[in-house]
Amino acid sequence: MDNVRFNPRLADIVPYDPKYLPAEHMISANESPYNVPDEIRYEVRKRLKRLDYNRYPDPLANELRDIIADANGLERENVLVGNGGDELLFNTALAFGGPGRTFLNCPPTFSVYEANAELTGTAVVNIPRLPNYRIDEMAVLTRVAKGDIDFIILTSPNNPTGQLVSDTFIRHLLESTDALVMVDEAYGEFSRATCRPLLQGHKNLVILRTFSKAFSCAGVRLGYLLGDAEVISEYLKVRQPYSVDAVSQLIGCTVYENRQLFAPAITSIIMQREHLMEELEATEGVHVYPSDANFILLQMERADEAWEKLYEQGVLVRDFSHTPMLEDCLRVSVGTEKDNKALVKGLRKIMRERRRESAEIVE
Repeated sequence: MDNVRFNPRLADIVPYDPKYLPAEHMISANESPYNVPDEIRYEVRKRLKRLDYNRYPDPLANELRDIIADANGLERENVLVGNGGDELLFNTALAFGGPGRTFLNCPPTFSVYEANAELTGTAVVNIPRLPNYRIDEMAVLTRVAKGDIDFIILTSPNNPTGQLVSDTFIRHLLESTDALVMVDEAYGEFSRATCRPLLQGHKNLVILRTFSKAFSCAGVRLGYLLGDAEVISEYLKVRQPYSVDAVSQLIGCTVYENRQLFAPAITSIIMQREHLMEELEATEGVHVYPSDANFILLQMERADEAWEKLYEQGVLVRDFSHTPMLEDCLRVSVGTEKDNKALVKGLRKIMRERRRESAEIVE
């Protein structure tokens, strides 16, 4: 038969598009601009020589779980490793969502959260952020008081807006609901903040972290959860077997054991962020939102046109200008000093050209 019985649930689903394009200055995907330190790469190569490629990997990556647990004052049962944070986010929707269940979202935020809910048939309640992109805390607490929310995801710092969620609010939320509350700390290392102390005494808290950002391993695909052992066991029911391959596990162990070697790069990114914000704020026509992450959200007129002109100059940033609640916004990752200078130079050139065009029209 020349036909296929497609799933109607997918009819209106738009595939996630990271807008990956080649460019000289890649500052669109919130990756670290620095590679893994040479010492770690050398150690990985040594360990790879002893790897049994013909054997299946440890299905739960227990060696890596133990290393992460020990560093966080937890037990193995409090940690779960996944194929990037993305797998763990989807598993959250599988384990705690589904038909008849409800997810609370705070847009604008990472679009994958809502997409996963739609894919799993989970109802979505959106509580929009305030005009300054802070969470509308009272609205969230009022909504969860109805008692029908099954899981909530808060990103801290939030992507793409950059702000931390206050520990006071997270604590109040945890004490106000029995819904699972995931705090996505993918960018946490750049804020020097974590809600990890709240794990004690709050069974409904789970923290998501990743190797993709501060640990320079976006190409490896490793993420992990910290949470109550009973909550983690629910994730075990829905996860794919062998989802984390043996090579990634080996790299993850080596990276995490030597994570102190990433401190200089993290510090450099934080310093570059502060300098870049100052340069952007000094650029006429550009509004900059405060950031605790390794990226900055900025707003300007005709941002989509600016995106195109920046790309023509070899600078790739992320265009959110047609996204609801992010109109006329671009998100720029903090890159190397060279990357950041190219961005500022490109934006200022665009603004000069616009002023010149305006002057010509007036004449």
